[in-house]
Amino acid sequence: MPNLKEAVDVNGRFASPVLPADVKNYLIDIDGTITEDVPNEEPERMVTCKPFPDALETLNKWYDEGHIITFFTSRTEEHREVTEAWLNKHGFKYHGALFGKPRGGNYHWIDNHFVKATRYNGKFTDLVTIEKEIQVFKDEC
Repeated sequence: MPNLKEAVDVNGRFASPVLPADVKNYLIDIDGTITEDVPNEEPERMVTCKPFPDALETLNKWYDEGHIITFFTSRTEEHREVTEAWLNKHGFKYHGALFGKPRGGNYHWIDNHFVKATRYNGKFTDLVTIEKEIQVFKDEC
């Protein structure tokens, strides 16, 4: 895992440390993103579902390039053991898994750190930069 760099706020006080600029901190959903969309109500399918090959290849490439891979899923803590066993069985390289993401989508992430969002739309490919309209707090205009 890359070393975090010290950071200071506008008043010169220590703030939360940051990753080096060339390291991305990927938070990646599981169901519907790296495998079929398996609802929590059907945990038996969590064992038998297959990974999307392009997801496995791309995520492991990012890991090998030194980026942080953390799965962020709506699966609950009771699904941790089966989920981590599945990830390991299929060869996913990752640093951690966060469970209990709110269900339902339509996420709006607010953070004091820079956040980029990429909507998964059926295939992992190289990321490209495009311009899109975004919402910001009024004082940032």
